[in-house]
Amino acid sequence: MSLDIKPIGLIRTPYKQKFAIPRQPGLVKSAVGTILFTSEFNDPNYLRGIEQFSHLWLLFHFHQTADKGHSPLVRPPRLGGNEKLGVFATRSTFRPNSIGMSVVEFDSVQFKNKQLNLQVRGIDLLDNTPILDIKPYIPYADNIENAQGGFANQAPSCMQVKFSLDATQQINAYVKQYPQLEILISQVLQQDPRPAYRNKQELEKVYGMTLYEFNIQWQVSENCNHVLNIEKIDTP
Repeated sequence: MSLDIKPIGLIRTPYKQKFAIPRQPGLVKSAVGTILFTSEFNDPNYLRGIEQFSHLWLLFHFHQTADKGHSPLVRPPRLGGNEKLGVFATRSTFRPNSIGMSVVEFDSVQFKNKQLNLQVRGIDLLDNTPILDIKPYIPYADNIENAQGGFANQAPSCMQVKFSLDATQQINAYVKQYPQLEILISQVLQQDPRPAYRNKQELEKVYGMTLYEFNIQWQVSENCNHVLNIEKIDTP
């Protein structure tokens, strides 16, 4: 048996690469995404009444990893990238049907220039991720009291983030266009996006990530992420 599933739209996000995307939704509350609906679903009636709900479930396609296949066993980053668990006991992106789900905060609905947009917050999705479905979050049913979270029962601890003088000046230069850039960088780096399998030799390493149109470089020292440089990427 096969199923014919087609996206209802694409989501635009500040995350231009898989690296540095938070491992769960809601951890970076300043991360805003805008869903642009395809022509077939570009009708405000599809979203009528959605403003009644503070949060929404997004079902989406792991489009960047879909062609890489899957395995019955995966290595969750939360366990240091060493212990193996069944793929259905994790939220690994490498899945048989490459389907993901995230709960996000509703922000607004717009219909401008004949284009329907849905803006949401607290996203953990790569830019241009295909959206398969949207469902309202229902607190009395979706929030299960005394639920057990297995190896991820508690939220991860947050790292401290500091900005160099150069990085602060660079942020200030773009504050009008990106007023939330400093907050976004801080919240992303608080989650420590480094690979789970890192070793002590990497402590002096300079890391880089892309948010919006910026390349952000930082270094780790004494459980603190030091943002060194924020460079705007030249696009053709």
